[in-house]
Amino acid sequence: MTRSLSFTVFLFCMAVATMAGAQSPGARQDGAVVRKVVEQFLQIQTAGLPGKVSVTVNPVDPRLGLAACPDPQAFQQPGARAWGKTSVGVRCSAPVWTVYVQAQVSVLAEYVAAASPLAQGQTIDASQLVMVKGDLAGMPNGIVTDMAQAVGRTPTISLPAGTPLRADNLKSKPVVMQNQTVRVVSGGAGFSVSAEGKALGNAAAGQVVQVRTPSGAILSGTARAGGIVDVAN
Repeated sequence: MTRSLSFTVFLFCMAVATMAGAQSPGARQDGAVVRKVVEQFLQIQTAGLPGKVSVTVNPVDPRLGLAACPDPQAFQQPGARAWGKTSVGVRCSAPVWTVYVQAQVSVLAEYVAAASPLAQGQTIDASQLVMVKGDLAGMPNGIVTDMAQAVGRTPTISLPAGTPLRADNLKSKPVVMQNQTVRVVSGGAGFSVSAEGKALGNAAAGQVVQVRTPSGAILSGTARAGGIVDVAN
């Protein structure tokens, strides 16, 4: 092989190598990093929940071939729950891509259940309740986890024994009843005045109720135990 021919072959090989390098894919995103971003996001979102939180994130499909991202960010769609079977999005701004990753979040904690049947409108006491351990992620929102949240309240529907208590199925016992004569109290720095009035509705402690005074004026105040309505100045 002559020198000129050898040089030509060398240039051809260099051209092929350059073309191959231009066509080879760039760095790819590590799926384990994406899973870690999702796991950390869910741990932050569930930090305020009671009990022990366990997060399991599904693997990222390697066939997606995502380009490497220096700062992937996790997010969820509005209204999505961060527990139970859920989906978390991970996006990259440069290069631009978005992927959704499935995960399972368990929340093992104690919740309040009916130890015996509870009738609608019945005032609940502690002897009728029991603490049960289970996965809160598999239950509806508003599960009661503290007996103090249920004692003294009444169910809005009848509940069989063993039923988990939900906050939206309980209501507080009224401390002011409609047409009840109440004492309207108002005060400020260094003074306090009170007068009688008639409640225009039922109200639990802390709820707002309207009161008609003997003069016919209608006031709004906060219901307190003992038939008192606190009217702020």
